[in-house]
Amino acid sequence: MKDVAWDSYQLFLSVARQGGLSAAAETTGLSAATLGRRMVELEQALGRELFLRSQTGYRLTSDGSQLLEHLVELEAGSQRVEEWRRGKAGQSLVRISLGTWIAWLLCQNMQMIRTPRDEFRIDLHVAEQRSRLSHRENDIGLRAFEPEEPNLAAIPVGEVAYAAYRARNREWIGPEPWIAVDDENAVSAYLRWPRQNAAERIVATVNRPRSLRDLVRAGAGLGVLPCFVGDLDPTLERVGEDMPELRHRQWIVMNNDDRHRSDIRLVANRLEKLLKSHRDILAGKRPSTRS
Repeated sequence: MKDVAWDSYQLFLSVARQGGLSAAAETTGLSAATLGRRMVELEQALGRELFLRSQTGYRLTSDGSQLLEHLVELEAGSQRVEEWRRGKAGQSLVRISLGTWIAWLLCQNMQMIRTPRDEFRIDLHVAEQRSRLSHRENDIGLRAFEPEEPNLAAIPVGEVAYAAYRARNREWIGPEPWIAVDDENAVSAYLRWPRQNAAERIVATVNRPRSLRDLVRAGAGLGVLPCFVGDLDPTLERVGEDMPELRHRQWIVMNNDDRHRSDIRLVANRLEKLLKSHRDILAGKRPSTRS
């Protein structure tokens, strides 16, 4: 039997946990066709039938169930090795995946998430893309939608509203210019809004959402921001009302297999408390009235 690469086992874990190719494709970024081919190659390399395939999904055979059990143990050991490699063996690590602006809010309130008495460490992975928990790349994810994956648990923590903002007391002669994130990085609805609704008035683009606020504050143009960012900034003011088409619910998401781990559960509870304490401002219900 030839050696099998670890990434093939990781893909097997995703298909096994998701129960099919389509759901696994969402978490791995590979197409269902590619995943199907990789699973056939894995079965051939191992000389074992791992799945019972049907129109309703992929069900593990006895050999598949045994492989899953072995790989879960290896996965946990691999995580411990990685923590040891980073030089912090003995302290657990809680990895949080979240978007740009929720990360901004969390960083301002980190004392609510981790105290000096806590023995665990925090690792923040900031990205606009969907947090991936199935492969345990992260322990907790902050998402703008309820997860469809069957192995994830979710806690709703309110709504997030968005509006257009400009520098306070900044006026333009003629149509207002707009600031936008470039096409490649506009992965969220609020980042796509300027291109879909004011493309002809975009005067500058950036590749990171954090730079939107900097350019708006500098008076370069209008920008779409979460209300909890714009309303808390005394140098900015709303232009019109919040945009109902961009409003979404916010969820704390965890892997079902890990959510009862004491450090993950503690951090999730603290995140829930933080976000719910900001429920009104997140939902755009406290617009700025500063002068």
